[in-house]
Amino acid sequence: MNEQERKNSDKQARSNLALAAVASQVGVVTIVIVFAALIGGLLLDKQFDTKPMFTLLLLVFSMPVTVFLMIKIVKSATSRIQPVIKKEE
Repeated sequence: MNEQERKNSDKQARSNLALAAVASQVGVVTIVIVFAALIGGLLLDKQFDTKPMFTLLLLVFSMPVTVFLMIKIVKSATSRIQPVIKKEE
């Protein structure tokens, strides 16, 4: 493997790591929002004695929030990732 191929391989590896980091960040944000909605709903249901109402409402409303944040995270991350440009020999 020559020097140019090694540099391209390193750039591709960094790009793959950046994409994996974005995917894991989206996953963690999704889990945190869903669990926060679940715990908040359970606490509100216990406080106001309305067994499933607040839990279901918060879980349903957490879905669009999660989708919005996923799009925002992916857009900001992809704007910072530069594509690997392969030079033809």
